[in-house]
Amino acid sequence: MALRVARKLAGLVATLLATSFIIFGAAYAAPGDPVTFLAGGKENLTPEYLAAVRAQYHLDDPFSVQYGRWLWDALNGDLGRSFQYNDEVLDLLAARLPTTLGLVAYATVLFVVIGVALGVLAAVRGGRTDSTVVAGTTFATSVPPFVAATALISVFGVQLGWFPVAGGGSFTHLTLPAITLALGAVAIISRVTRQAMVEQRELDHVTVARASGLAERLIVVRHVFRGALGPVVTMCGLVSAGMLAGTVTVETVFGLSGIGSLLVGAINTHDFPVTQAVLLLMVVAYITVTTLVELAQPLIDPRARIERSRA
Repeated sequence: MALRVARKLAGLVATLLATSFIIFGAAYAAPGDPVTFLAGGKENLTPEYLAAVRAQYHLDDPFSVQYGRWLWDALNGDLGRSFQYNDEVLDLLAARLPTTLGLVAYATVLFVVIGVALGVLAAVRGGRTDSTVVAGTTFATSVPPFVAATALISVFGVQLGWFPVAGGGSFTHLTLPAITLALGAVAIISRVTRQAMVEQRELDHVTVARASGLAERLIVVRHVFRGALGPVVTMCGLVSAGMLAGTVTVETVFGLSGIGSLLVGAINTHDFPVTQAVLLLMVVAYITVTTLVELAQPLIDPRARIERSRA
């Protein structure tokens, strides 16, 4: 077990290093000269002034040296200074991250509760209920987030006036954005839950439990649903980890001051330090959560532990 954890952590570190290199290189491969933005768009820039700006930000150094300096500073908590806001990037992230984390947590609760409930209902009832759940989740998956956001704003924000439609970070402000973010995830989790439970119902131990006269409700809870928890929990973790990237569209549409909208503004203004920091944060969060989910898989599903021990 300890060796497996060590291997996973080593793989995590290697993946993060490779990703950080790609992020740093992609930002500086973008069109435009960073010096132009660092100079504040001033006109009639002299070669001496441009040279001073390059020297100040070490832009004349080789790419490998710039990457090494940026990575070392990032590991020490220094993510640079925003070109646009002239503020520390770490402070910008600290101010905006709570809104994004609250949105992701709210959406996670919604898609886990609703998705698992729909999947269980479809697997247990079958027939028309199953078809209805599958059709409804298919429709939810096909609706783009900005279309769903527009519809929710129009109905529940403007016409009914139940929820505010922009800004803020309170529970009511996050409700419509969280629903928008959770729609596609509900479809994924409900289908995974349904499929996992259908497979569990065909196993021998479930057949034996049913033949012994155990109540169907207890069979579903003790054997079918419990056996299906492994893939369901794994998929919930993966979907939740990927939601940070999904907040870009949702936060922009609803005017939330999170890291998603911060990333959009940074890209539009060529604010390289902010762009790099936000992308790195999203990747680190995704890789960390997926690694933790994989490590926890044997604890959730004993069959995975047996398979790994055999391997």
